[in-house]
Amino acid sequence: MPKNSLDSITNTTERHSRNVRKITFDIAPPFDDYLFSWDYAQYLVIGGYGSGKSYHTAIKIILKLLQEKRTCLVVRNVFESLKESCYTLLCSILTKVDLLTTSSAMMRKNKNKIYAKLSPMELIFPNGSRIIFKGLDKPDKIKSVHDVSIVWIEEAAEIRKDAYSELIGRVRVPELSTHIIMTCNPVSKTNWIYKHFFVNKSAKGVRDVKIEPETFYKAKMLAFDGVYYHHSTIDDNPYLQNSYRKSLDAIQKHDYPLYLVVRHGMFGATGLRVLPQTVLSTVDVVMRKVAKIPLKDHYYGFDLGFEESFNAVISCAVDTEKNILYIYDEIYANKLTDVQFAQDADFLALKDKILKMQNGGIRKHIVADSSDPKAIAYYQSQGYPIRACVNRFKGSRLANTRKIKRFSKICISAKCQNTAAELIDLSYKKNQAGELYQDVFTIDPHTFSSIWYALDIVEVADYKIRTYATKGG
Repeated sequence: MPKNSLDSITNTTERHSRNVRKITFDIAPPFDDYLFSWDYAQYLVIGGYGSGKSYHTAIKIILKLLQEKRTCLVVRNVFESLKESCYTLLCSILTKVDLLTTSSAMMRKNKNKIYAKLSPMELIFPNGSRIIFKGLDKPDKIKSVHDVSIVWIEEAAEIRKDAYSELIGRVRVPELSTHIIMTCNPVSKTNWIYKHFFVNKSAKGVRDVKIEPETFYKAKMLAFDGVYYHHSTIDDNPYLQNSYRKSLDAIQKHDYPLYLVVRHGMFGATGLRVLPQTVLSTVDVVMRKVAKIPLKDHYYGFDLGFEESFNAVISCAVDTEKNILYIYDEIYANKLTDVQFAQDADFLALKDKILKMQNGGIRKHIVADSSDPKAIAYYQSQGYPIRACVNRFKGSRLANTRKIKRFSKICISAKCQNTAAELIDLSYKKNQAGELYQDVFTIDPHTFSSIWYALDIVEVADYKIRTYATKGG
């Protein structure tokens, strides 16, 4: 793959410098036009996993802000997800071309450097340009942002349409052109992105067509009604390893609708079921598989309940090579006080099992819902190796759901009848307009919450590229 040289990109602070820097990025030809196009108010960049859409959008913004003094606002639905996604990606790209510094003094001394701040998260260019990061879970902070001429909405399908409308109102600088850039996977046809930019149906079933999806896939790039549309798949990204392509192709076997989304960047509902890859298996089969998994990859979660809700304790194990989650034991009960449940024979047996693991040097805990610190403190006083989950935040329900969906297979032991009853047919709830909520279900699945807590700090193999050196998007 040839390197496309972006020649003599300089910022305004270098006008008096004798040397003009030449910056070279690795870019994929399908993104050539997109990188340098600023003729449209909105850019909708849609593609499958690993297509390079986020990587090339980051470069697009960097180049613009080097050439012109601007403020770019980067947003996601949840603020906590920005550091490990857009911020890290931008810093990685700038580091590779030797433009990044984490020292404000270095930026003042070296006019070529871009200063990366962590608190608050911000990138400051020597010409006065800025990239700031906000989460839509903190709307008041969005309203306080001024002089923004570019907005990048990463994972745009995750935000609400009214948030999109609010962001449009935030982009206003009289002397500069203004732009909204949206990057996302195509996901479901019930999503607002599809309805607003492609095809919507009236209450009577009449189709209001802006762009037919098939036309979009074929054209790859087109413009309509002031919006620049760009489509990409992993076939447009020559930097990806073949093993990653194979991992996407493998999805076809267990979830074809999802395969169309992640591999071919096509709109398609992943179905009403939240976890279509879930299967029920015999106790013997599950335990044979689990016995081969090291104890370090065994996890335990506890969703606290009492009257209508249930105490749900889950024991599970992760086959890291095959990306399979095995659920092999459960404790499920309600209308028990903490004092009573602490004496439950099965719970006491789990307590002894984990304490034995700890004595053997394997650091394990039962991870519980952090919203009830008094209950956790009580169980700790009774000798239980229990701690509160650390990754609970506004939006974590959606993040945890997506995390568990990344397993290629979820195998539930027949012993865990309550878990099977809750998870196998677990479905998304719809609003009055018939649209699916991405983090609301038709039941309150206590065992699902227990799994979230059990895998609290566990990284699940992601179909999306985690190392930005591979130009994943």
